[in-house]
Amino acid sequence: MKLTARTITSAKYFDGKRKLFDGGGLYLELMPSGSKLWRYAYRFHGKQSRISLGAWPEVSLQEAREKHRVAHKLVNDGVNPSQARKTQQNQAQQAQSNSLKSIASEWMSKQANRWKPITCEGKQARLERHAFPILGNRPINEISARQILDVLRKIEAAGSFETAHRVKQALSQIFRYAIATDRAEYDPTASLAGALTPPKTIHHAAITEEKAIGGLLRAIDDYDGYIVVKWALQLAPFVFVRPGELRHAEWSEIDTEAAMWRIPADKMKMNRPHMIPLSQQAIAILEEVRQLTSKSRYVFHSIRTITRPISENTTNAALRRMGYTKDQMTTHGFRSMASTRLHELGWRSDLIEMQLSHAERNEVKSAYNYAEYVDDRRKMMQAWADYLDGLKAGGEIIAIKGHLAQ
Repeated sequence: MKLTARTITSAKYFDGKRKLFDGGGLYLELMPSGSKLWRYAYRFHGKQSRISLGAWPEVSLQEAREKHRVAHKLVNDGVNPSQARKTQQNQAQQAQSNSLKSIASEWMSKQANRWKPITCEGKQARLERHAFPILGNRPINEISARQILDVLRKIEAAGSFETAHRVKQALSQIFRYAIATDRAEYDPTASLAGALTPPKTIHHAAITEEKAIGGLLRAIDDYDGYIVVKWALQLAPFVFVRPGELRHAEWSEIDTEAAMWRIPADKMKMNRPHMIPLSQQAIAILEEVRQLTSKSRYVFHSIRTITRPISENTTNAALRRMGYTKDQMTTHGFRSMASTRLHELGWRSDLIEMQLSHAERNEVKSAYNYAEYVDDRRKMMQAWADYLDGLKAGGEIIAIKGHLAQ
């Protein structure tokens, strides 16, 4: 007699294992634990075999019968269902190991020693957010340019044109790695040249007019938020480093006696060490900060824990609280402020560019310039700090350029 849903529901295990047959080798096995398992018993090449078709009620009676029909047909066609299942599982595992996500993870691990942690985190986050949900589990050699473009178009639709380009770049790198390891034949992103909207050039807003600079410095001194953030903003104009370099500053890098901040290469955008001569004003700020944060690795630690630096947007948020919009001033803008004013004051361009740690195309010259002109840069940084003090005081500013001017 064929099984019914009512028969299956009411069936209970008693007196050892019990089997409820549906015909053709399909039966439901009742277990002492109360679970009910679908089985298919069959003979193949004269040997008795069986395979599991799932558990009830996750697999309904109708679904079990369909699975039985497929397996029974395999037997009639001379194929062992158990072996067919193992082959299918192996193929699925192979496909998973060759999936975009799996190869991307392998590729990322290869780059860990070459990239800064923030670079790895950024690439991983963009892939997990935009590419992996749609393409992550697909075999990499089955992903087409059209499928990638669809992913990138969704990113563009949200107005994130720069992100779309970065995701495309990361995918291209992953495909090239897959080609090198014989798991893909070509890079489909290569055919997408010109298909994306060019990203907008980002200009970091900066205050460069003397009177406005003085007002900004006074506003920072009056900031009544988290004191560590205030100190970070006070130091920023005197050192004009990148925001990430500022917030990740560590006490081990700073030597106030030698008046020098040495940032290791792995923290710098250009992957080379950087020396920042500290003015008297910068040292005074750091000595004040040290009284509160000396137990932390970081000079400017988070308000929540001393084991992490202040967050990425903290200083910009403080500027907004002071009334400066993102189109008026950013933390990165202190670099533009210094560059603009120092050039207008007549300081040598090469000193300014070295202090900004801009790229040097000549690698030999770059290595030679690492510690070159430190004395000249020290004089420039002190003169710059004195100049800022004058602007903050609001008096008449007389810029004395001296022998270092062009």
